[in-house]
Amino acid sequence: MKSLLFSTAIINRLKVSFIFSSELISLEPYYISKNKKGEKVVFGRINNRNEIRVFEYNKIFNLRLLDQNRFSPLIPILPIN
Repeated sequence: MKSLLFSTAIINRLKVSFIFSSELISLEPYYISKNKKGEKVVFGRINNRNEIRVFEYNKIFNLRLLDQNRFSPLIPILPIN
């Protein structure tokens, strides 16, 4: 379910919000991958910051698409095939 929501957000350039480590995060998601441990992660930019951060799927709760908030990525987004 998280993969579908993140994929939809990435393709349509929609921001998402979720709870991560007891903190509400608003994110511009860029891509989905796996870390060195083989755990699924999502890379993205937190609002008003210039850094790209990684978030582990198993620590993400209450994921929501923010339909009214579109974004233009700082880095190119590759199409998902």
